[in-house]
Amino acid sequence: MEKNQNIIVQLTFEFSIEVIQFCETLEEQRKYIIANQLLKSGTSIGANIREAQNAESKNDFIHKFKIAAKEIEETFYWLELCEHSDNYPSTLSLQNQLTAIAKVTNKIIGTSKRRNIS
Repeated sequence: MEKNQNIIVQLTFEFSIEVIQFCETLEEQRKYIIANQLLKSGTSIGANIREAQNAESKNDFIHKFKIAAKEIEETFYWLELCEHSDNYPSTLSLQNQLTAIAKVTNKIIGTSKRRNIS
C-alpha cells in the first residue's frame, strides 16, 4: 500500500487483512461455512472500492461503491451471526471497523451522486 492512497482504500485493505485472520481462526475451529461466506463478503468490499478507483465514468464509480455498500451489509450479517452464536470469537472489533467503513462509503456515494447531478 502506498502512503498517499485515500482513506477508504486504506481502511478496506486493513479490514480485509483482519477478516482473513479472523476467518483463519474460524477455520481452525472448523466453522468452515461461516468462514467462507465472511471471507468472500469481507474482502469483496475492498476489491470493489479498489476497482472503483479506475472507474470508466462517474456512474461506474458510484455503481462500484454501491456494490461495496451491499457487501458491507452482508458482512455485517455474518459478523452479527458470529457475535450472537455460541462458541464463536467476538466480532465487535471487526464490526466497529466496518461501521467506520460504512460511514465513509455512504458519504462518498452521497457526495458522488450530488456531484454527478450538477
